[in-house]
Amino acid sequence: SVSGGLGDTQFSFRLRQSRGQRSTQYEDDGEYNREAPLTLQRESAHYFGYVYFRQVKDSSMKRGYFQKSLVLVSRLPYVNLFQSLLQLIAPEYFDKLEPCLEAVCNEIDQWPPPVPGHTLNLPVMGVVIQVRIPSRVDKPGSSPVKQFNQENLLPAPLVLPSIHELDLFRCFQPVLIHIQMLWELMLLGEPIVVMAPSPTVSSEMVLALTSCLAPLRYCCDYRPYFTIHDSEFKEYTTRTQAPPNIVVGVTNPFFIKTLQHWPHILRVGELRMSGDLPKQVKVKKPAKLKTLDTKPGIYTSYKTFLHKDKTLIKRLLKGIQRKRPSEVQSALLRRHLLELTQSFIIPLEHYIASLMPLQRAITPWKNPPQIRPFRQEDFMKTLEHAGPQLTCVLKGDWLGLYRRFFKSANFDGWYRQRHKEMTQKLEALHLEAICEANIVAWMKDKSEVEIVDLVLKLREKLVRARCQHLPVKEETLQRVGLYIETIIGSLPEDLQAVLHHH
Repeated sequence: SVSGGLGDTQFSFRLRQSRGQRSTQYEDDGEYNREAPLTLQRESAHYFGYVYFRQVKDSSMKRGYFQKSLVLVSRLPYVNLFQSLLQLIAPEYFDKLEPCLEAVCNEIDQWPPPVPGHTLNLPVMGVVIQVRIPSRVDKPGSSPVKQFNQENLLPAPLVLPSIHELDLFRCFQPVLIHIQMLWELMLLGEPIVVMAPSPTVSSEMVLALTSCLAPLRYCCDYRPYFTIHDSEFKEYTTRTQAPPNIVVGVTNPFFIKTLQHWPHILRVGELRMSGDLPKQVKVKKPAKLKTLDTKPGIYTSYKTFLHKDKTLIKRLLKGIQRKRPSEVQSALLRRHLLELTQSFIIPLEHYIASLMPLQRAITPWKNPPQIRPFRQEDFMKTLEHAGPQLTCVLKGDWLGLYRRFFKSANFDGWYRQRHKEMTQKLEALHLEAICEANIVAWMKDKSEVEIVDLVLKLREKLVRARCQHLPVKEETLQRVGLYIETIIGSLPEDLQAVLHHH
């Protein structure tokens, strides 16, 4: 680093996993990902890097400086947990070097796996970090459960209120009045560059942006801190094709030149908490970006579909005047964004639920009926009497926003996830229907070929139910297993032998 910044800095980055390693899926991914909130799932194609960097004058070093980073790499987006962990380990490591890391790794190896809904006590270097892993069944927007059994822990644990939530209010200070625009740009998966004065501000702003769609998952790529040494540098800076759908955070002024063709550029200064509303950046035309001493601002020609929420800004301003703590301001902001996202997504949820076949259409001996296709025009017709205007005070062109959303990766990701869940639900209902059926009566007039075919099909269903962890009761699966045994038992011995062998 050539920067004169002295002292300790923390930031995060995200990088692609190399092609060759994709196959090494961790065994517990399926189970963890099914119970974790979508926004906290383990990623299969990316790693997160959490960094603690120290730069101090040191005359004993050849270059006159001590410069070292400790980096923790994980497939989990637990930014608070891992940055807090680094605050404990890194200063010790810079002092005592390798032996210290070896001891820490031994302790971390003993940690229990992260199970959604559980509170974990994680001992490291004489401290116990206590965290709760969020679960998909938590009510969105509810504050983390107050801390739990202290189990007479000695020393008293270091309690983290959240494993991943940033101080949104601090991150969004300079852009509070544009929060509506930023939410829309994120919802639509637009390409955004965040230009910041430091890796810390860059990575926090990018992570804050990607978190503002919760509980909807942001399905595009994002790089909290991106440098000219990243392997995608050429890919992202090329002028021959449109910028990719990604949010990148950068600090190098060189990017002002190489990324000036991107449609949305957010330039922020150092984040400082001050007594009154921090200086709000202005929206400017992209052409204004030419100079290297570019002023903070949002450089874009984007026109929002919805109008600004003036009441939110007023409440936050009042909060600043009354010296309301930052975490309370952040909670207000988070709730506002949550309600906005829910107003947008609830009509989609209602419509997709209506595409599910009726339960009475599911019969034991036929394949389960198909989920009906998602027709955008049919959905748009439902909005008149069941649109976001029922739950949201914001006026504007909601229909235009939905039309743009349908073209985005976020819609695609949401639809695939829902479709997968509905397909699994159908499979589960089908297995239950089979359990209720009278197999012996069905077998009476069937040929051996048909009966063997049924055995193979049921077996395949059982295997799939277990592999995909379908939402089926264990007793249902056991009953289907018994059915299979019963049917095989009624067949001639040579066939029994063949089926048992399979």
